Amino acid sequence: MTQTPELAKGLVKPARGWVPWVVSMALIGVTVFVLYELGRVWWCEGGRPFLWAGDVWTMHNSQHLVDPYSFSHVLHGVVFAGLFYWIKPLRKQSLGWRFPLAVLIEAAWEIFENTPLIINRYREATMALGYTGDSIGNSLGDMGSCLLGFVFASCVRWYWSVSLYLVTELVMLYMIRDNLTLNVLMLVWPIDAVREWQSLGM
Repeated sequence: MTQTPELAKGLVKPARGWVPWVVSMALIGVTVFVLYELGRVWWCEGGRPFLWAGDVWTMHNSQHLVDPYSFSHVLHGVVFAGLFYWIKPLRKQSLGWRFPLAVLIEAAWEIFENTPLIINRYREATMALGYTGDSIGNSLGDMGSCLLGFVFASCVRWYWSVSLYLVTELVMLYMIRDNLTLNVLMLVWPIDAVREWQSLGM
């Protein structure tokens, strides 16, 4: 099997053993249990079985396996990979052991995101006026998207990760008037002018 330049240079150590993957699956299982206990539905209650829901302004947003915001979660993984690289003790760990750490962080966010505190914050401060939380299926899709981005960014040179980040942010901005940067900004420090501009996309 041909190695990536980073693997060949030892920047990413190959995963060894099955323990990290068992830990990752256990974390995902715990996340599903907690989300269920929080009252999250398994799937969209709108009656559509489709895996993809593309309109962020309808009740189907954040209720199917993947939607436009899945691309933001890919960028979560890219950011995690970058942070883990710059934190020296983590850089020395194999990709196998960095993987469950990425799972843990993304799982913690999925749980926190579906608490009344954050749901209400999204409804009050962002373009997600009708947001009621994610379905469990959507949360699993978000976690999968994050891990896809994490593995990609862990196995390529940094400029490919930066390119993916910038292109994804620009495409999302054009397509749905929202992206990871604006999402974080509006959640932490809402700006009325931005929210009004986003609402024009309805």
